Amino acid sequence: MGIETVYQQTLLDYSRRTEHKHQIDGATGIERGHNPSCGDDLTLLIKQKDGIVEDASFLGVGCAVSTASTNMLIELIKGKTVEQARHYLEIFFNMMAGKPQPDADLDSLGDAQILAYFAEMPARIKCATLSWHSAQVLLQ
Repeated sequence: MGIETVYQQTLLDYSRRTEHKHQIDGATGIERGHNPSCGDDLTLLIKQKDGIVEDASFLGVGCAVSTASTNMLIELIKGKTVEQARHYLEIFFNMMAGKPQPDADLDSLGDAQILAYFAEMPARIKCATLSWHSAQVLLQ
């Protein structure tokens, strides 16, 4: 099995997950991300308490890439400090911009590393980064 097949399967697995798709009672931040070129319309909800991302979820619809990316983001930041979450966002955006990153930083992104595959695809990079931009707004 080639690496591209592994990436595709991982992406499909994440895109089919539904455990993070729900309303959060008492969300402290809600940010809608919309990509009119492909129809992605995802709203990220975050609940912070005492500097910790206690919970995160999303609502809406999106393509496999945006939905998978959102699930990866939520798994990465949920339960982490806001500072840790911001650090992951910084690493992610540097990766997507093609900036060299230490392997340890890239490894800290877990499965979200595979989203670098879309960094050179103008039509898909917006899908991969949509919810990450929402998180950036919510965690500033």
